[in-house]
Amino acid sequence: MDIQFLGATQTVTGSQHLITANGNRILLECGLFQGKRNESFERNRNLPYDARQIDAMVLSHAHIDHSGNIPNLVRSGFTGPIHCTFATRDLCSAMLRDSAYIQEQDVMYVNKKRAARGEPPVEPIYTHSDAVASLEHFVSVGYNRPTLIAPGVRCTFLDAGHILGSAIVLLDIEEQGSHTRILFTGDLGREELPILRDPTPAPPADILITESTYGDRVHAPRTEAEEELHQLVQDACDRGGRVVIPAFAVGRTQELVFSLHRMVVSGQLPDVPVFVDSPLAVNVTEIFRLHPECYDAELREFIAQDRHPDPFGFDQLRYIRKVEDSKALNDLEGPAVIISASGMCEAGRIQHHLIHSITDPRNTVLIVSWQAPHTLGRRLVERQPEVKIFGELFPLRARVETINGYSAHADRNEILSWVEPIADNLRQVFVVHGDPEANTSLADSLRQLGPSEVIIPQYGERFQV
Repeated sequence: MDIQFLGATQTVTGSQHLITANGNRILLECGLFQGKRNESFERNRNLPYDARQIDAMVLSHAHIDHSGNIPNLVRSGFTGPIHCTFATRDLCSAMLRDSAYIQEQDVMYVNKKRAARGEPPVEPIYTHSDAVASLEHFVSVGYNRPTLIAPGVRCTFLDAGHILGSAIVLLDIEEQGSHTRILFTGDLGREELPILRDPTPAPPADILITESTYGDRVHAPRTEAEEELHQLVQDACDRGGRVVIPAFAVGRTQELVFSLHRMVVSGQLPDVPVFVDSPLAVNVTEIFRLHPECYDAELREFIAQDRHPDPFGFDQLRYIRKVEDSKALNDLEGPAVIISASGMCEAGRIQHHLIHSITDPRNTVLIVSWQAPHTLGRRLVERQPEVKIFGELFPLRARVETINGYSAHADRNEILSWVEPIADNLRQVFVVHGDPEANTSLADSLRQLGPSEVIIPQYGERFQV
């Protein structure tokens, strides 16, 4: 049996790991690589394996860096099942179609430039039809229900507490009379966060594949994050400005809405309108409402109060679908909070809101998630004096603030605490899904816990296990 690492190696995007056991090839994740335009297009379009030879796929959760290239996988000849939780399948139904729309719009923009240079047009990585076709391959499974996914390979999903439906993947593999247990964190969540349950404690395993997004950092307590959010909104209102929040449509948007809702209930939130301007976020919020089985006790208790039957709705909040309503937000006078996708500012309506906000020092751009290198979000975090949006430079005069406490990823200490109970029995640990600094820091700390071998794989490396 072997594992080949074909994505999320010393980076946090494009998660893909290929396991070969009993002659079967099982793909763990099929995420989009996000980075510089040309490199991203080439890496995503050209899969590093023959899709027709993949027997089954396992998906830990719906985030695009883990699921976003599934339509291309199917388009390229994959015919097997895609195993995931019920909520993950529902989220992918919305997210993959949205991703296809972005691919098609991006190619239209590129082809206009290519035509002006006399160059032939290019095709999108995949289309809306490809995304819809890929949904036929999804097989939904509940948490804690072992499922045979290939001869000698049994898969069990454990709650990862990261986003709705997210799973820790446990693979029990029988091969040539021996048993090997592979544990994959997916993206590991955090304890005591609102909305979702805590991550399931790590079960005993032989091999661990762990994310390391925040492997070199420690988050501030969540209570501090909500206090910071309240203060930043209050400060912007006092200046007569708006707060623009780039937020991922899945997870982060719903967490922010719930935080603001609790501020309304406690009387802390100023009398300011709040807008969620993202059709995908609106659709995803409806999916959140469909899956109460994923809620934690805190949210259940909040819902149980007669005054708050909908945790994702309150009087000052409005969800925006129509383009004309989105455009109208840019003409608003006075304070407002606008939450819009994408979370790294690379696509979607957030770019238009930034154009109309970043030149005014009364406004605040609030970053609440990790920003990948070479993205507009990263350039904002770096407070570059000018940023390019739609090919035009805009002076950055607005305040840029960051709140890391909203992260849905476990930090360094949380990952170590999760691994420690099983560390002594681990034969190999592979550290993926993190920048090189995060990889190295977490790997050094993991070695002190006692696993036999801790490895930071290179792209394309294959290991016998």
